[in-house]
Amino acid sequence: MSTRVRIHHVRLGGDEFRVIRADPAPGRLALRDDRHWLSMYADRDGAARLVALWALATRSARSLVYLPIRAYPAPEGVVGDGAPVSLDLVLVHHSLQFPTASWKRIRAGLGAGKPHTATTPDQDFPDEAAIDHDRRHHREYRDHLAFDIAAHTLFVVGSSRAFREHGTALRGLVDEAPSYPHRHPNAGHFCVELGTGRRPHAQSRRQVPARLHIQYSGNWRV
Repeated sequence: MSTRVRIHHVRLGGDEFRVIRADPAPGRLALRDDRHWLSMYADRDGAARLVALWALATRSARSLVYLPIRAYPAPEGVVGDGAPVSLDLVLVHHSLQFPTASWKRIRAGLGAGKPHTATTPDQDFPDEAAIDHDRRHHREYRDHLAFDIAAHTLFVVGSSRAFREHGTALRGLVDEAPSYPHRHPNAGHFCVELGTGRRPHAQSRRQVPARLHIQYSGNWRV
């Protein structure tokens, strides 16, 4: 799969960071902090861009994959808990040990960047049957996702394996969600839920919600 991006190199102190920014930003992809959980909404195009950039993040261990989407509102009729906060999204490998507190300064220094078309294999995620979900509950298992929030941005942090295996569930937003209402006319919406750790709780570290609920919204109206 291919997607258009811009590549940025930003120096901060003695370090240089490579940022891969979605270009243009997916206009039908919205992310909010609803206090007790994180909520994302995607239509067909938004879901395809999300999956393509997730696949790119899987293979980009030395880069931050940035989706500037906080300007986009949720679909019409969505009701949040309290006053939700709109967020951007950054996908980053834990091996980079990126200090999220530095993100605001890095984002401010991005500049125009260089346009690029990134391509990843169409079948970059494993089949569902090949994933051993039970091992995620083992104490010694380390390939979990982690969430953090800084500068109105959700950071999804993980290993290549974590991104690849959770990418299998995300792929359902492209492969299954569009036809879901026809196959299950009396069912509710199609969604994917990602969590952190062995047994996700209501809050993770620093009071960041530990669940990300991604809802497919085929008939998006704003």
